[in-house]
Amino acid sequence: MSVTIYHNPNCSTSRKVLALLRDSGQEPTVIEYLKTPPSRATMKKLLKDMGMKPRDILRRSGTPYDELGLDDQKLSNDQILDALEAHPILMQRPVVVSAKGTRLCRPLEKVAEVVDVKL
Repeated sequence: MSVTIYHNPNCSTSRKVLALLRDSGQEPTVIEYLKTPPSRATMKKLLKDMGMKPRDILRRSGTPYDELGLDDQKLSNDQILDALEAHPILMQRPVVVSAKGTRLCRPLEKVAEVVDVKL
């Protein structure tokens, strides 16, 4: 089964999920999304597959969230997607994609919903 992880090596949760995948015998495709951000179309697909809206994947800590005013509930999904495109650091991580589905793996135990791993 092919597995992809949208990964930030500076994030402890992302590193732990990647280790769980590898410990389970999987060698996932690793996309360091800060170096190679998902396209708008890919982001829309990821969000759709997770049943989430763009606001649901926003990260506040250590990002320009506040300076961009992203807490404004009047912002549209397209405006949030614009911010995610311009500032990929805003994306919560890790996101894992497998044949079983797509999940934002926070907490890391969520990875077990889409990949057979030993927690």
